[in-house]
Amino acid sequence: MASFLLSWSLTFLLVLVLATCLSTSVAVQIYRPGPWSLAHATFYGDESASATMGGACGYGNLFNNGYGVDTAALSSTLFKNGYACGTCYQIKCVNSPWCYRGSPYATITATNICPPNWSQDSNNGGWCNPPRTHFDMAKPAFMKIAQWKAGIVPVMYRRVPCVKKDGLRFTFQGNGYWLLVYVMNVAGGGDVANMWVKGSRTGWISMSHNWGASYQAFATLGGQSLSFKLTSYTSRETIIAWNVAPANWNVGLTYKSWTNFH
Repeated sequence: MASFLLSWSLTFLLVLVLATCLSTSVAVQIYRPGPWSLAHATFYGDESASATMGGACGYGNLFNNGYGVDTAALSSTLFKNGYACGTCYQIKCVNSPWCYRGSPYATITATNICPPNWSQDSNNGGWCNPPRTHFDMAKPAFMKIAQWKAGIVPVMYRRVPCVKKDGLRFTFQGNGYWLLVYVMNVAGGGDVANMWVKGSRTGWISMSHNWGASYQAFATLGGQSLSFKLTSYTSRETIIAWNVAPANWNVGLTYKSWTNFH
């Protein structure tokens, strides 16, 4: 009888350890840097980067929301209708006399779109015309890789993980029947492919992509604490931020979570 109990206990312990290892390996998906590719870069605005505030991603004041001056507008080839908002890149100047010696790189976050200019040739002013891959950088970021007098320089770039402090931030807009949420401070791949919201009295409600970094739900969610489930566009990792906003949440406010992508 004792040997049977010992054997059963050892078997149960082995199964428990195996299940724990499997669950850990599946849950953690760490985003890794991508390969280097060729593109071109220009800049917009001045040294204060005031012209970069706002932008197509909807991040508002980039200083207050943690993005600073190391940002760029992406050509539509990279922007992907807003799904690239929040992605991070290393960029370095190459093959130009305007490049700084040693080819230092700038690490930027995508916060805006550089729209096509069909009135200009793609190689002479229409730098962001499809299918060109182009970065229109905030001037302080551009000045980390090349002399600003260059105007435009060839660059190499690669996707890198977005390193963020703390968790995701959710800024609410909308009304009692329509919740519009801007997602910021996204780590890992930096992007969001799908999003769901759950009230304390509802199941998971699928949110549709509005534009840039915003997602919307046409639902009455007032008076309920809210949780969010998100899937990364790049890594496909899915995470849940529980109880992000209290039951007395309101539009115009930003709510923080402790959850983020890897």
